Order: sequence, then C-alpha cells, then structure tokens
Amino acid sequence: MIQRSRQSLILWFIFWDFLAISLAWVGAYYVRFKYDLIPVLKERPQERVCWENLPFILLMTIVSFKFAGLYEVHRLRRTREEIPACFKGVALLVLMVMATLFYSQEPYASRMVMSLFAGLALGFVMLPRRLTWTLLKKLRRQGWNQSNAIIVGTGRGARKMHRALRHASWMGIRNIGYVDDKPRPIDTDMNIIGKLNDLPRLIEDNNVRHVFIALPMKRFDDSIRCFEILSQHLVEVRLVTDVPNLAGLSLTTTYIDGLPVIGLRESPHFGVNSIVKRGMDIVLASIALMLATPLMVLVAFLVKLSSRGPIFYRQERCGLNGESFQMIKFRSMRVDAESSGAMMTKENDPRRTRFGSFIRATSLDELPQLFNVLKGDMSLVGPRPERPVFIDKFKKTIPNYMARHSVKCGITGWAQVNGWRGNTSLRKRLQFDLYYITHWNPLLDIRILWLTIWRGFFHKNAY
Repeated sequence: MIQRSRQSLILWFIFWDFLAISLAWVGAYYVRFKYDLIPVLKERPQERVCWENLPFILLMTIVSFKFAGLYEVHRLRRTREEIPACFKGVALLVLMVMATLFYSQEPYASRMVMSLFAGLALGFVMLPRRLTWTLLKKLRRQGWNQSNAIIVGTGRGARKMHRALRHASWMGIRNIGYVDDKPRPIDTDMNIIGKLNDLPRLIEDNNVRHVFIALPMKRFDDSIRCFEILSQHLVEVRLVTDVPNLAGLSLTTTYIDGLPVIGLRESPHFGVNSIVKRGMDIVLASIALMLATPLMVLVAFLVKLSSRGPIFYRQERCGLNGESFQMIKFRSMRVDAESSGAMMTKENDPRRTRFGSFIRATSLDELPQLFNVLKGDMSLVGPRPERPVFIDKFKKTIPNYMARHSVKCGITGWAQVNGWRGNTSLRKRLQFDLYYITHWNPLLDIRILWLTIWRGFFHKNAY
C-alpha cells in the first residue's frame, strides 16, 4: 500500500534531487571552466552546452536513483540503507552520463568535470535527505506523524516487537494492542484487544496501517490464517521471526527461480569482502610487526631470562571451517603447565611464571600471532580461536557455537573489546561473535582495532 504521505515524501525527494543534480552539474562547469580554480589546457566548451544537456541529466537521475533504491520510502528506512543507496545512485548516474557524453563526443566530456560533478552531486543529494529524515524522526519521537500498529501474538516474539517499536520511536509506529486466539494466563499485563477474527474491525476502527505477526513457529497455521484475513485489507504486514536458537544471527532473503529462500546462517566474508579483509590483514599486520619488533625482541629476551624453556609456545587451535592450526604465543607458563591435561586458565593461575603474569595481563603474549595473520591462519579481528578439546565440549552444550568458525579467528574481536574475554560467559561471547560475523564491514574492524588500543592492554579478565 502506498499512502499519500509516502507519495508526498517521494515527490519531495525528487524535487530536491533535481535541484541537487542541477546545482552539481552547473557548479562543476563553473568551477572547472569559469573560475579558473583548475588550469584549463584545452578549448573551453560553451556555457550553453552545459544547460542544453541538463534536461537529459535530470532524466537519467530519475532512472539511476530509482534503480539504486533511493525512492524506497518507508518508516523502517535506516541511515545504513540510505547512505549506500546515495553512493550507488550517484555512481550509476555518473557512469551513464560519462558513457553518453563520450559516445556522442561532446566537448563537455571532461574527466575533471565528471569528478567534480560526482563529488558535488553526492554531497547535494545526501544533505537534504539527511535533514529531512532527521526532522521526521525528531517529530515522530515527539508524537507527530504517528502510525498505528497491531501485534498478532502474546509470546516472547510479540513482547520483543513491542519493545523494539517503543525503542525505535523515530519510526513513528505505535502499538495499540495485541491480538491472539490463545493468550496465556500470565499475559494479563498485555493490552489484548481481540482475537484474529476481530482484526478487520480493529483495523477499521483504529486506522491501523501496520500489522506484525509475531506468532511462534509451532503456530504456523494461525499465521497463515492471519495473513488470509489481512489480505482483504490495505495494511502493511510483516512477519516477526521467533527462532530462539538463532539469537545473534541475521536472516537474509533471496529468490531461487521465484521461490523465496531465507538464509539462517550467512557470513558477509566472501567474494570482494574476503579480498578486502585479507588485504587489510596483510597491510596492518605488516605495519604492526615493523612497529612492534623492538618490543617483541625485548619480551623474548625477558621470557628466556625469567624461566627455563622455549621463548614461544605453540598450541593447536581451530579457525576457519573448524580447521586446526598452530597458534604462536610468547610462553607465559611453566613448561610442565599441562602435564595433567588441557585446562582453562583461571585467576591467579599458579602455572604462570612471574613475567608470564605480566605479559598475559598486558596481552603482550599475543604479539607473535601477527605471524599467524600474515600466514593466513588468523585475521587481526574475529572470534578468538579455541582449542579442539574445548570446542568438542562447547558445541554440545551451546547452540550455534560452531557458527563462530564460519570466519577466520582473530587476535582481537567484538566480544573482547566489550569485556567478554577470559573466564567470562561463553554464551555472551558467542552472542557478540555472531553479531560481528553478521554485521562485518571494514569500518567495524577498524573500530575494534582502535578500541583494542584505546582501552589499553590491561584487562581484568586476562589471566
């Protein structure tokens, strides 16, 4: 359903997009050829060429921005969707303009002009959009431009959906109550306003625009019946997945020969993303090694001086796809520390050497893992690798524990910078690791590396 307010907002964005692209197109010409800010080494095209091409540019603007999804206007629109769409739309527009002008051999076809046009267009397009969404979100938080919603169900998923709507008040979606044929006695604190068959009347009486079906999977038949009832009404219907064992994973939807397929466990670390991440690892690990070499030499000398035995300690860990590798660390424990078998470290562990306590507390014992990163066994950022003997135990007791191995393990990770390190909750660590896997991007890696340095090497959970 396309509401009038949505149509008005689309027209509002089209108006500003036309204005932004016009300013960028004309501005690029004046900056390049009129103001002499950049030397011109060839004949200057006439100003009329710029204005004659403007209608054609605006026509391509609509086409490229439509394909980029810039006119997908709805209340659930997020900044992380809007900004990439702006980049895609402007990039597609510039490519279309360049191809057309170079093909027609227009004198205006200058690479410098195209670069200026791209930069100005991106800034001019994003600015009014961000101001508009910011203003709308502020007004919605204050109670303006509200849209009513009904949540179908009274279970855990329904409660979470209500809390999500209340927390994301910028969307302006207000839950007026719950609908369920089988409410439980403990649900008396919920505003249950009817049953499934009451939905048509409730939608009409309360001007409801959104319905969230938040029934558990075991009540799939009720979900189908609910959708059949709603198919006769102009409301937006969304299904809220209630799958407890998938906590921390994001669901993706794709189509195979017209059949919708929902992905329950998908990693963004593939294709170009894997190349980018590997490139970051090689470059940053090489720089870190060059900077840390004097410190590593000093630590190696003190390890050797403080206790008998080798400087480095190699231990079998599991990484990508559960494959094992030898992780390198500075030795921080006695040579016979595990003579009685594998053990988890604990606070005031008596197996540590005196200097070993220091390098473990400061994480200096982790520095040799930079060689593991260069070799490709590890990444700078990722879930911390665990030993096979413990993995065999954890995967039987913690749901989705093996999902951590869908990416390379790391020297540091999202769980570690948030305090879930060492002898802390495994379930919490898994939750943060799965969040990292499904929300990965290069900026998140840089943020984690910065937090690792900023918050210091000392950590109360590093034993």
